[in-house]
Amino acid sequence: VHIGAGSSVWPYTVVRGDVNRIRIGARTNIQDHCVLHVSHDGPVHPGGADLIIGNSVTVGHGAVLHGCHIGNHCLIGMRATVLDGATVEPLNILGAGALVPPGKTLESGYLWLGSPARRVRALTQEEIDNIEYSAQHYVRLMQRHRGG
Repeated sequence: VHIGAGSSVWPYTVVRGDVNRIRIGARTNIQDHCVLHVSHDGPVHPGGADLIIGNSVTVGHGAVLHGCHIGNHCLIGMRATVLDGATVEPLNILGAGALVPPGKTLESGYLWLGSPARRVRALTQEEIDNIEYSAQHYVRLMQRHRGG
């Protein structure tokens, strides 16, 4: 498990890189009660699946990320689930409770909602700015907790 500079993992989160790698990029926050796991090498997933999370990503409370790739500057909503082999490209918002099925790729620049996740509309500049604000906010919060 590698956790990048300025990143934070909040209480009751499980980061389980037991049978494959987990990489969390810089300035990324994994909020309370998340489960981050990988897939093992076997007949269903030859070679298994790493979990790779990019830079400046916010992963909301209770999300489950399993053997997937999350690009830079994404917001993963509370209780969203992203499954094996799925890719969330950079600059996306995945809404609360959304499900990204195995192997699906979410194109960059959109709001995705539902189960399975569906593209709803292009992100606004305000939403893109808020993704970066959230990443910066959690870096400051982590520093405050570390210093206190």
